[in-house]
Amino acid sequence: MSSSKTFFITGVSSGFGQALAKEALAAGHRVIGTLRSEQACRQFEASQPGRAFGRLLDVTDFAAIDGVVAETERTIGAVDVLINNAGYGYEGILEESPIEDMRRQFDVNVFGAVAVIKAFLPFFRQRRRGHIINITSMGGFITMPGIAYYCGSKFALEGISDALSKELKPFNIAVTAVAPGSLRTDWAGRSMIRAARTLADYDALFDPIRQARVEKHGRQLGDPHKAALAILALAGHPQPPAHLLLGSDALALVRDKLAAYASDMEAWEAVTVSTDA
Repeated sequence: MSSSKTFFITGVSSGFGQALAKEALAAGHRVIGTLRSEQACRQFEASQPGRAFGRLLDVTDFAAIDGVVAETERTIGAVDVLINNAGYGYEGILEESPIEDMRRQFDVNVFGAVAVIKAFLPFFRQRRRGHIINITSMGGFITMPGIAYYCGSKFALEGISDALSKELKPFNIAVTAVAPGSLRTDWAGRSMIRAARTLADYDALFDPIRQARVEKHGRQLGDPHKAALAILALAGHPQPPAHLLLGSDALALVRDKLAAYASDMEAWEAVTVSTDA
């Protein structure tokens, strides 16, 4: 990137957010990172004094977000790039998963991201510049049994990002939904919430999927630091895309999904157009 930028990244304590913050700092940028304890904030700031700034924030504490963003803009300066990274994975057959778990999944993965965006928009709009990068997932395009709540949240964030990119284009504010494939992070490990199994009817379908995900943890194809470098390059591009896949697994699976969708549209075209007046 040609010049130093100021990034605001949610969820930098571990996983992909930690990799994003580390690579941005290594490239000479300033990073304001949200964390969930004062000790974690101090440790983050000590990693790069004067360029790493920790802010205590749980993105589901919607009442606190505006104040944190306003204070950050006032005391640290204008944020150039917002990266909504905070989120977690939820695994569970839909029939076995409490509806309260779905609410929590959407509170973090969707409503938290939107609340942070809304807090920054007045500043970005006034400056007529800014870049919002929402970390979604290939699970925002493809689905598989056992992660319906997670996929639903990422599909939602993909759609919100796409509509928002059109709303903000007149103000020179870019919006990109970045959809990684499988990365070697804690997503499928300690960060994942797993619903209890209760219905034997789903054993044959889901037990092998759950076991395979556990066994694959730590050996995923994607390198989070390479993904972070790709996002830094994205943030420096004069015309960033509205959507970006990361990882050959994401590319292959999404291509297959789109091909299957196109095939269904062709096969059912007569029914589709039959509803026209």
